[in-house]
Amino acid sequence: MSEEVTARTSMITGPAPELWYRDLISCLQATFGTVLARAGADPLAVLGAGWRFLHLPGDVRSEEFYYPCPPDASGDTGLGAALAPHHALRARWWQPADEDDVWAEMRAALAGDRLVIAAVDNFHLPFRPAYGDVHAAHLVVVYGLDEVRGVVYVSDAMPPAFRGAVPVEAFLRSWGSANPTDVQDAFFSDSRIARRCLDVTLDAPAPPLTPELLGGFLRTDVEDFTTAASARTGLAGYDAFAAELLDRCRAGDAGALRELYPFGWGMQAQASLHGELLRRCGHEWGDPALAGAGRAVESVAHAWTGLRITGAHGLGDARAAAADIAHHATALRGAYARAVDAVGAAAARL
Repeated sequence: MSEEVTARTSMITGPAPELWYRDLISCLQATFGTVLARAGADPLAVLGAGWRFLHLPGDVRSEEFYYPCPPDASGDTGLGAALAPHHALRARWWQPADEDDVWAEMRAALAGDRLVIAAVDNFHLPFRPAYGDVHAAHLVVVYGLDEVRGVVYVSDAMPPAFRGAVPVEAFLRSWGSANPTDVQDAFFSDSRIARRCLDVTLDAPAPPLTPELLGGFLRTDVEDFTTAASARTGLAGYDAFAAELLDRCRAGDAGALRELYPFGWGMQAQASLHGELLRRCGHEWGDPALAGAGRAVESVAHAWTGLRITGAHGLGDARAAAADIAHHATALRGAYARAVDAVGAAAARL
């Protein structure tokens, strides 16, 4: 009997995972940060090392965890590389292969002492404020499965933070939800969950962050912001994105504002983490210019709030919101330009 119980109870070793969170990030960065922390890496140093702008027209999905992933030379897209372009972070989406045993892959991951990031619908999770009220695509970390007691152990750093047991039935409903269109959440509903999971690994230890290493990161990022490319990247890419956003609003296209909210969150979160990292390094290394560059990048993150919230409130009448969208898009463009200049000046001294 004990062998059967053991086989049906899969838990990671050691303590429950860390609840890693920052105010402007989404569940995407929070769950990746939790996995990185357990791997012994500094989540801020990995997720905050890179800073870019990228918009992929037609790619935005109604999920809290949407993030643009450009194809590499082989045509493959990598979420890990998009989130951490300077580190060997790898992320692979998967779904259960056997509908008769949907726990097989999760059981194997946990038995191998690996955390699982699972896509869920907040509507079905008892600890989420949206429980029984609003459908919305979200990510949580799974760190245990007890098939004897019928519970899944879940960690979610997004407020209100939760770490503990969830009934298997509730988790299965959330994990397999159709996440139907919900008028209460136009931004993260209408996106099928389909029992998706992420396997996230750091293939090589993150090297110690030195001024020389960070300087190289910053010079690469500034080059990306200031070099013209065929894709919507850098400052020119932002200009194309903002111009299209405004044109669609003036034409009364509410879809432009529906896409703005999830897309902008990824750009906002990355700027927030990058700015915090530069401020921290500037303080630790006695470099006021670097700390100032961090504050300039954080101003980009905060400027995204004005644009995203204006878009959310203007969803009912995109044409009427166009003037305010133009105002906030212009303010954000100015914040980007000042931050790129500040980062470039700091990089030249490292």
